Amino acid sequence: IKTATALEKACEAAARETPLQVMVQVLTSGEDSKSGCVPEEAVALAQHILSTCPRLSLIGLMTIGKFGDPDPEPYFDLLKKCRVEVAAALGREEASLQLSMGMSGDFEKAIKCGSTSVRVGTSIFGARPSK
Repeated sequence: IKTATALEKACEAAARETPLQVMVQVLTSGEDSKSGCVPEEAVALAQHILSTCPRLSLIGLMTIGKFGDPDPEPYFDLLKKCRVEVAAALGREEASLQLSMGMSGDFEKAIKCGSTSVRVGTSIFGARPSK
């Protein structure tokens, strides 16, 4: 909720005329190294965006599967379940909310699981340099 509110304020300060498209990041893997709301908070966050952030447009949900897990489908299935719950709570069709899941190492499985958007930067640009 803090990040959504900060984005709302930034859009207001910038006098943005068109809503900023945002996705709710859901922490489906439970890893401490990743951010996002826990699945049980996805509905509340989506409702907050709709009710108090007029400069934001909720376009979907996103997740990143557990690093190194050869079977990301449970994480993708959990995000799909969250979309069902968020859509019902908001009175929207499920298909009106995108699912961004899958990256360079697992995009094929993500597509099979219903992803509408994948992130494949590593496949295009190579691995990030070590910090």
